[in-house]
This record gives sequence, C-alpha cells and structure tokens, in this order.
Amino acid sequence: MNKAFYDNEREIDLDEQKRLYKREKKISWARSAVFIASVIGIALSVDGNHHGYIAAAILIMIFFTLVGRHDDIKRRQKFLTSRLNVLNSYIVRARGTWRKRSNDGSGYLDDERPQDVDLYIFGKGSIFQYICAARTKRGRDRLAQSFSPIPPEDFAPVRLRQKGVAELLQRPRLSLDLEALARLMPNNHDTTPLLKAMEEPLPTLNKIFYLRFVPIPLMLAIIFLGTADIIKNVSMFILLPIVPIISLIIAVLMLSRTSEILKPLKMFSKELKLYQAIFERLESTDFSSSSMRQIRDALTDEVSAARYLKLLALLVKFVNARKNPIAFLLGNALFLMDFFCAAAFISWRKTAAKHLHKWIDAWSEAEVLISLASIGQTRQTYCFPTLLDDPAPKIQATNLSSLLIANKKAVSNDVDLTAGTTIVTGANMSGKTTWIRTIAGAVMLAYAGAPVCAESFSVSKLAVFTSIRVNDDIGQGLSTFYAELLRIKSMIEYSEKELPMLICIDEIFKGTNEADRLLGAKEAIKRLTSPRNITLVTTHDFELCEMENISNAHFQEYYEGDEIKFDFKIRQGRCTTTNAKYLLRMAGILKDE
Repeated sequence: MNKAFYDNEREIDLDEQKRLYKREKKISWARSAVFIASVIGIALSVDGNHHGYIAAAILIMIFFTLVGRHDDIKRRQKFLTSRLNVLNSYIVRARGTWRKRSNDGSGYLDDERPQDVDLYIFGKGSIFQYICAARTKRGRDRLAQSFSPIPPEDFAPVRLRQKGVAELLQRPRLSLDLEALARLMPNNHDTTPLLKAMEEPLPTLNKIFYLRFVPIPLMLAIIFLGTADIIKNVSMFILLPIVPIISLIIAVLMLSRTSEILKPLKMFSKELKLYQAIFERLESTDFSSSSMRQIRDALTDEVSAARYLKLLALLVKFVNARKNPIAFLLGNALFLMDFFCAAAFISWRKTAAKHLHKWIDAWSEAEVLISLASIGQTRQTYCFPTLLDDPAPKIQATNLSSLLIANKKAVSNDVDLTAGTTIVTGANMSGKTTWIRTIAGAVMLAYAGAPVCAESFSVSKLAVFTSIRVNDDIGQGLSTFYAELLRIKSMIEYSEKELPMLICIDEIFKGTNEADRLLGAKEAIKRLTSPRNITLVTTHDFELCEMENISNAHFQEYYEGDEIKFDFKIRQGRCTTTNAKYLLRMAGILKDE
C-alpha cells in the first residue's frame, strides 16, 4: 500500500473541507443579508421610489446566485465526506481492522457450494467483505459471480480484466473519485425495476398531446388582436383567462395518463446526477487497457451516456416541480407542462433507453474492477497471477500470504505444487488450515482477475474442491462424519470427469474413531491421488504419512520458556511433534502431575 499517497490525499480533502465550511458560512450570511436588502428595496418602492424595484430585482438575482453557490458547496462537501470514507476504508483494510465493513456478501452463500464457507469467500471476515467496493446490486452480483470454484474455459477475458485492474492501480485518484461518487447512492441500489420498465413497449401519445403547442400561441394571438383593435379589449380580457383555465382542465383530466408515462423517472431521479458525474469521468478519461476502453466505449457508442443523462436530469427537475401545487397549476395552465414532459420523456426513450442496459452493465463491471483493485491498494505485496493454459495441474508462488490476515501479521510461504497428494502435518494452531485456505483462496482470486498477495503466482485450470468447515445437519439427519463423506464423494465423482482439480481436505474424517478414520482416509486419498489432481490433506494421523505415492509437508512449533510459538512456515517432510498436552495445560484442563 502506498500509505504516503493515501495519507496525503486525506490531508488535502480535510483541508478543502475546512475551506468549504468557512465559505459556506460566509455565503449563508451574504444570502440572508441580500434577502433582507431585497425586501427593503421592495418596501421602498411601495412608497413611490421606483429605483427600489430595480435594486430589489438585482438583489433577488444575486440571492438566487448565492443559493446556487451554496448548493454547489453542499454537494462538494458530501463528495469529500464520501471520499474520506473511501480513504478510511483503504486504511482500515491495510491495518487489518476491516471486519466491521457493512457488506459481507452473506446473501451469496450457497449451500451447494461449500467452498464459499470453507475459503471465506462470502460472509463475516470474508474475501468479499474485504474487497467489495460495489454500491449497486448489479455490481455486487457481478462481483460475486466472478468467484467460481470452476475455472473459466478461456483465460482471455480474465487476462483482460487483470489489465483493467492494473490500470486502475496506476490511477488511484480515479478509483477514489469513482468509488466516492458511487457511495453517495443508496446502499445496494438496484436498477433492475427501471431497466424492466424501460424495456416495455413505448407508450403512444394521443392526439390530445399536440395541444401542448396551443396555449402560448393562442394567448399571444389574443393579445395581438386586442392591442391591434381587431377585437375589443373587453373581449380580450374575457378570452385571455379562458385559455389557461381550459389548459388546466385538460391537464387534470389527463393526469393519470401523464403520470403513468413518467412513472419510471421516480425509480431513477435521485441517482441521475451521480451516474451522470460517474459517466462524465469515465468518458473523459483516456484509458490504455482494453477492458477499461470497453467500459468507456459502451458509454460513448452512438450516443453519450453522460449527455443523455444530463438531459434526463433536466427533465426530472420539471417532473419533480409538478409536486408543488403552484408550479403544477401555473405550468399546466400556461404551458401544459405535463404534456411537454411526457413527450420529452418518450423522445428520450426512443433515442437513449435502448442503451441504458449497456450503460448500467458497463458501470457494474467498473465496480468489479475497482473492487479487485482494492487488493493492490491495501497490500504491501501483490502480483497479478500468470494463468497457465498447460493442461498439467500446477500452482507456483513466491511469498504467498493470506489476504484475510493483516500486512504486519501475515506470514508468507513459497508454493510449488504439481499433480499428486501432499499430506500436511503439524501441531495444533501451527498454520496447516490457513495454508491450504490461502492457496485455494488465491486460486479463486486469480480466476476472478484479481491480484493475489504474493511476489509471483502461477496457476493452471483447476476446479477447487474443499472439505474444511464441515458441520452436522440436524434437519437433514446428517452427522459430521457423514457430511464429510458426502463432500469426499462429490470430489471422487468430479474426478471421474478427468478434469484437473485442486482438492483441500482439513483433518480428514475427524468426526469418527481412529480405526474408521484411517481406513476411510487411506481409501479416499488413493481415489483422489491422480495425475490430474493437486490434493492437499491435513491430518494428525501420522500413519497417513507412510502411504505410497504421496509427499509430506509440515508446520512446527517452538518454545520460549513456558510459551509456545509458531513461525507458520511450511517445511518438507512429516511433523514429529505434538502440542495437545501443552495446550490442555495452558487452558487449565490438564493438571501437572
């Protein structure tokens, strides 16, 4: 993590916040003073001082200008607050204090995919909770879908995604700004209802909607005829108010129809300005990676997303103004405003609605890339995996560590695995389970297009299967042992497809007695040992280390005085020590003799 950069950005934003606060106070005082002065000007004009009207008019213009400036400052302040929150989220992840982040992806847990729980892909303290920067539901769904235990058929799209993530890491301010803008949206903002509404057939405008062109020309004609003495002034003053009255009646009679046409705008109105700002930033950036260029091109192909959202935002202002009774009465009486809004929205839909799905999808992919880039933004050591098309199973890494352990505490290990089975032994708490989780989690991150916490990492196409956090199921009548049997069975069945696999089994068959455990473990390991599989099995049963056609690795502990310690480094060969008695004494369960 480039801590100096993020600390500097934080200081810059805090300084700007202070300046804006002072400016806001000044503008608030000036706005109040100008308003009071304009009231005084109007009061003076009532007494016959015509200069008061002119002064009041100028002061009112200044007042509304100050109101606009004040609104701009408030918007900037909200953005800066959001940006500081993003910066803080990077800092807490680098420190390892990120487990209170609100979105942990628990909703994506799938009972049919034990890898999600075993590898902490989703849920409390998960990879998803660590990296997710997506604010929209579609972005989160897309990010969740990128984590699959089954490797992609083609690595080409993954390599393109890697390049997009790499470019965002080279443009940290862009990532910061985009995530800060997105954070201003409602949490888990869902555009699906809007997209469905936009995909419905376009409503047709009745001929009555052409009346929107009538009121103003008709009133101007009446005034002209009256001033030209073609009609009498009395007739003019009678006819003139009839036009807006009839217009208002027509607008009220057609209110349900116009409201139905304009209904989709209610789903999108609050987020329009934010999407517009996001798309403007993306459209104006010259990207070098293909994946980021594809996102930009999706926003600019045929029509500009930012430009058309700006037009739509202007239309939404008029539509929202209808909620004010005075604006509704005056707007429809004089201009048939509802008719103009309905016609303008249909025209917008004809031109731009067909692109909306593409725009939203482009942003959801950008959210995925920003999320994946957070690994490189918060870790001291990271690299982009080399994805091997060679069918031979292979995982190689230099100084691989766990994303879920803080920088200062994470211990790295080299990895060099090819087809075959490795039995991993070691004392309790020595790091066996963390090691297999780290490897399997890194493989799934690699397939998603993310960086991994290593100096180098290479992996071939491997279906990831795990049996780590196995629990009984009272509802299904499954014991822990039988639940694990079903996991192992699914591994054996998949291996019959003769596709490469990464198999991670923790404390194999720990839910049964020693004799049955050894019998079942030996048979399962034989079935899973294959030239297509990388199989990692942790155990305390040293008898498994004597099996044929397997290799051994271990973790070990050491003691300083009465304190047990671990270095969490993987070593070749089997473990020769245990620490259960020491831990029992430490917990006060076993008494010294």
